[in-house]
Amino acid sequence: MYLAPALVVLAGLLVYPVYQLGLISFLEYTQAQVSGGEPTTFQGFGNYATLFADGQFWQVLLTTVLFAAACVVSTLAVGCALAVLLTRVRAVPRLALMLAALGAWATPAITGSTVWMFLFDPDFGPVNKVFGLGDFSWTYGRYSAFALVLLEVVWCSFPFVMVTVYAGIKAVPAEVLEAAALDGASQWRMWRSVLAPMLRPILTVVTVQSVIWDFKVFTQIYVMTGGGGIAGQNLVLNVYAYQKAFASSQYSLGSAIGVVMLLILLAVTLVYLRLLRRQGEEL
Repeated sequence: MYLAPALVVLAGLLVYPVYQLGLISFLEYTQAQVSGGEPTTFQGFGNYATLFADGQFWQVLLTTVLFAAACVVSTLAVGCALAVLLTRVRAVPRLALMLAALGAWATPAITGSTVWMFLFDPDFGPVNKVFGLGDFSWTYGRYSAFALVLLEVVWCSFPFVMVTVYAGIKAVPAEVLEAAALDGASQWRMWRSVLAPMLRPILTVVTVQSVIWDFKVFTQIYVMTGGGGIAGQNLVLNVYAYQKAFASSQYSLGSAIGVVMLLILLAVTLVYLRLLRRQGEEL
């Protein structure tokens, strides 16, 4: 009974939109239907057949998977490295690093993307001037644009990993770390052979969580590449669905892409919940 109000709110904000998304994906729903000029017709799995027959969809799906994987690996590497650093510095530098990380975490995606675009601007950006890159445009090339977006995604995502892993490290018994240090273990060996195995449940959870977040990146790509880059060279699934639905008025295809993403993320979420349950049993 106590959960009933929250469940009602969730049903209105989540269940009904998902139902509408799935319904539109089975209909012929274009601008004509939106304007009420023509009746909607049931297409069955026709929209999905059209989508799966489109070579661009598979290319965008592969790009999304690779980009998300790069973001996850980079975020984990930066977050874990800074978490270890937090355990090695004094109180004042640790506090400064925590505040800076929380500032990055709290910055809205569109604000952070705009700031990063200014930093790497070919005409006025300080990065090109400091490194002597001249008028090099980061958003013109496919890989340089993805690299720029990746940096911004890592910047706004690493605080979650850093704080979570830092909390896990602080929970490790000091005797274990002291024993490893007395045995002559280096910092890398201590992380690989002592900390990483003991932090495996936490690392698994933050990895799955990062996969969910980075797979559905939209704002950074859309803002920093101008809606998917030149000739769609920087498209990911979320931006691809937006272009199909709103730029091309193919709402049914856009909804079908949304359903495919929903199913992929649902599978990842089920793995995430299972890992959480297993972690609770281990604790």
